[in-house]
Amino acid sequence: MDVFQCIKTRVAVRDFKPDPVPEEVVQKILEAGRLAPSQRNRQQWHFIVVRDKGTLKQMGSLASTGPYIVDASFAIVIAMEPNARLPQVDAARAAENMLLVAWAEGVGTCWVGGFDRDKVKELLDIPQDMQLITIMPYGYPKEEAKRLKKRRKPLEQIAYRERFGVKYYEG
Repeated sequence: MDVFQCIKTRVAVRDFKPDPVPEEVVQKILEAGRLAPSQRNRQQWHFIVVRDKGTLKQMGSLASTGPYIVDASFAIVIAMEPNARLPQVDAARAAENMLLVAWAEGVGTCWVGGFDRDKVKELLDIPQDMQLITIMPYGYPKEEAKRLKKRRKPLEQIAYRERFGVKYYEG
């Protein structure tokens, strides 16, 4: 799948098949994160891959917006160095690379933001001074998830020419 097609069709996936994702796909996803750009090329991210079902269940119970983590084949937790500038930006760059590569491989994910960061840090032995950004559960989407459609504003409502408010598209 080419990149634009991947961007057009990717949706947030929260319903996963029980099928395991092969290790070579997980490594490809991690490599995509590693290759992401970062502020001043500092690469201050750390990716923790969690496959253990007991740990996934615990993380799901700590996530008010992500109890489905338990059903994932694995999760990647993104933590940033304590002195990272704009850590959410660099983490998002890495996360977007990872989720696009995952989607191209037939694997779905989503960004989980609502969870008890201190308890997840403790669970995964992440140093307290690090910034825990997200948990991303990965797995093969159930059929219902594959049929989800993006709902986006039309480009005419968000794109401008030269100045804010000047429609990019005329007529």
